Amino acid sequence: MPSIVRSDTVLKIAPGQAPDYNSRNPLSKLLSVAETQRLAAERHFYLTDELHSLFPFGHLDFAGPQGADSNILDPVAQDNKTDFQKQNVRDFQVTDTYLLRGWVTPKAWKDLDAMEPLPEKTVPFLKLSYRAGPDSKLAEAIGGVPGPAIRLFLKVNAQDAGALITVPYNEATDRYEIELWGDSGVDLRAVFQADGNGRALASLERGELVVRPDLIRGAKSDFDREGKDDVDIRSVSPDCAMHPILPLRIEVAWADETAQHWDSKDGANYHYEFGMVIRGWNSYLKAGISANPHGGLGTLHYRNLLSNYFAFADSGELGRLVEPWQFDATGRKAGGERSEKFLSVDYVDLHILKNNCGIGLHRHRDNQEIFFLLEGQAVMVTGDWYQFARRERCFELRTLRAGEFSLLKPGGLHGMMNATDSDILLLMFGGYD
Repeated sequence: MPSIVRSDTVLKIAPGQAPDYNSRNPLSKLLSVAETQRLAAERHFYLTDELHSLFPFGHLDFAGPQGADSNILDPVAQDNKTDFQKQNVRDFQVTDTYLLRGWVTPKAWKDLDAMEPLPEKTVPFLKLSYRAGPDSKLAEAIGGVPGPAIRLFLKVNAQDAGALITVPYNEATDRYEIELWGDSGVDLRAVFQADGNGRALASLERGELVVRPDLIRGAKSDFDREGKDDVDIRSVSPDCAMHPILPLRIEVAWADETAQHWDSKDGANYHYEFGMVIRGWNSYLKAGISANPHGGLGTLHYRNLLSNYFAFADSGELGRLVEPWQFDATGRKAGGERSEKFLSVDYVDLHILKNNCGIGLHRHRDNQEIFFLLEGQAVMVTGDWYQFARRERCFELRTLRAGEFSLLKPGGLHGMMNATDSDILLLMFGGYD
């Protein structure tokens, strides 16, 4: 069960005043942090539209309520559903770690000797990065700055790495970084040499780029549509590190080179989860075709995106647990555990976001919401306002494309940025908070 993090700060806003969102905006701050990410190889090896970032954070500042409610700083008592200011994030503090996953492929590059296309196999990768310098938790445990490399304890979907992984220092980022690739079936050194990719070769040689198919499993071809009519996609390659709908769970602890000093959350280890709910034509529960749909004509092609029907009656994706301090769909609070098996809708809105327009980072205390992108491309941000027992609180960032939507659960943080030169058209619906 989730719990409110009482160490977060709610800032009192004097009646008649409003925060200055144009300076030190937390959405801009988060995107600036994301821009510091550096891939081990050149970008043309990655499917950049499908990169998925996790930025763990340890503290949030929220704006307080407006007007007569300005003294109500406890979120449990912030029951004015028309006061949106009280949901807005004003600042955050990231932790020492960030994580990145995505797809990599050598398929466009040729072997110099044969000059033939390499096998087309696109596989997942996972990058883990840890802050260097004297201000990290590991540096505090050591009592000094870590050396040229640190060590990593890692589990990926409960699969243990088997031994501590050496993570080298990256001078370009001033961080310790490791990028683990699945097995693409080719000699990466030969690929990088053929491509003239000096950065990738250097990453390979210093141990920043490592092939680990025991940990980073699956291939993009696992999810090809052919032969998968009426197949529950949850059963397909469930350990794939880039499964389109199943979460990827990561357990991490960091140590110095001697493994004598640790940043391990006091021995509990850090538990991260790539879990942003994105659905669309390529990320769905089940797909198929239906002739003469509902007595009509021709053949319909369908995707089950979210469902409480038939085989998905136990999915719980459209429902939520209702905490005693949350309003339910009828606007009531009650003691004890409650649940709703449905997504309640109080509004349906269309929005146009112009270039450099962003919906700021904010929370919904009570209700669920869907951001459905009809046109364009956006950066979607979600995260945990609550503290869940099974994972650290993180911001998740990934690209949302036309025809895709993100389901935002109660207690979740979310925001969106249009960083393109074109307008984006957004359909939003859900329950007001």
